Amino acid sequence: MRCKTFAVSLLQSYRWCAVYTILCCLSYSIGSSVASSSSDLCTNSMLSSMGEDDGAFRDKVCIIGSGNWGSAIATIIGPNCARLSNVDSKVHLWVFEEMVEVQDPNGTIVKRKLSEVINERHENVKYLPGVSLPENIVAEPDLATACQNATLIIFVTPHQFLPPLLPTIRKSVHPTHCRGVSLIKGLDFDPQSRRPVLISQMIESYMKNDFSCGVLTGANVANEVAARQVCESTLACTFANEDLNERTRQIFHTPECFRVERISDVAGAQVYGALKNVVALGAGFIDAVNLGGNTKAALLRIGLHEMSTFANVFFSDSVQPGTILQSCGVADLITTCFGGRNRKCAKAFGIEKHDSAPTMKWDEEGCLKLWNKLEKEMLNGQKLQGTLACREVFECLKARNLLDSFPLFKTIHDVSFADLPVYRVVDGIRTVGKIAESSINDSSASPPTAFISSKL
Repeated sequence: MRCKTFAVSLLQSYRWCAVYTILCCLSYSIGSSVASSSSDLCTNSMLSSMGEDDGAFRDKVCIIGSGNWGSAIATIIGPNCARLSNVDSKVHLWVFEEMVEVQDPNGTIVKRKLSEVINERHENVKYLPGVSLPENIVAEPDLATACQNATLIIFVTPHQFLPPLLPTIRKSVHPTHCRGVSLIKGLDFDPQSRRPVLISQMIESYMKNDFSCGVLTGANVANEVAARQVCESTLACTFANEDLNERTRQIFHTPECFRVERISDVAGAQVYGALKNVVALGAGFIDAVNLGGNTKAALLRIGLHEMSTFANVFFSDSVQPGTILQSCGVADLITTCFGGRNRKCAKAFGIEKHDSAPTMKWDEEGCLKLWNKLEKEMLNGQKLQGTLACREVFECLKARNLLDSFPLFKTIHDVSFADLPVYRVVDGIRTVGKIAESSINDSSASPPTAFISSKL
């Protein structure tokens, strides 16, 4: 009775949408939490019983990318690698070398190499200022040196920058005992077919030699992770055996502040991690025109629906229904739509576009210029992923005549890159598309005829 009363009172609160979603997840999460706790208790015995054929080797970890998220996850990985007996305590952090301004001991502002500053001060003064990095995190600007004989590569760099790096990584890592985990939230798209390609698949195709890549994704705002605020994340992987999967989970899992649950749905975790950034643009537009919690709640619900539909259209053979209830699904969507860089920049974009609407006609070129300006001014060298994903998802759906089945995605695109006024973002909420079965795998199919409109 007490739990029921608590739930009812929460549902009546201003944040009813987020609470309702979380309550829906409880029945699923309770069982998985028990399983995760049991897994924690038996981890040491599992790892100590691993035989040579099962991968009983000493892991050597390398993090590819030293931006905000790469530096934040280093604060989690560093202590774990120092603690675990089957992992080398030294962790290389590959740094794209650049010059940064710092104050020397005499108080003079000088320019120094970022990698040198990180190693001397144990702080990424540009991308994660004010946060101490573990002393066993070693910044290395030479990619081959950073990856030399690594057995676990953690990818944390914008996916558009990754392909030129992979040949060097492939030549440098351990030849037989290397695997990967991608922390990149995005999708690649085949230029010919316009079909979405998982980042993990792209990495595997470059690395070859039976290289397997999982993903870590969830409701993980980098600065909050670095501040060791309690959060959850989802590790999706299917490595050679369960012992290796658990061994990998332990490198990330920190019970007091960074709880990691493992699933096998590598495709679903990536799709939801990429598409939530598109929905977050819509959340920023809602904030820009001062619409309230009810409207944003509707956006989250319909956004979740279109994310799930997209996943099942393009990855129906691998996406599992329970994945969307994990941290990589609904939880990541909620936190991204109330915080995060995509919502933040979309709000600024929406305000400027809305205020100039009476005197200026917006086209794709003008929109791109504004996005680039805001990215440069607001993100301190970081990159927006939502705008890139939004354009690629739009082209993918357009190529298959499926735009009418994803009205929210289409509307967010048209506000972001065309002349649709910002306040019209609600058009994508008022109209709900329904997939026609004949259009799912047929790129030449006509637009879906089954179409539902509902006024909220």
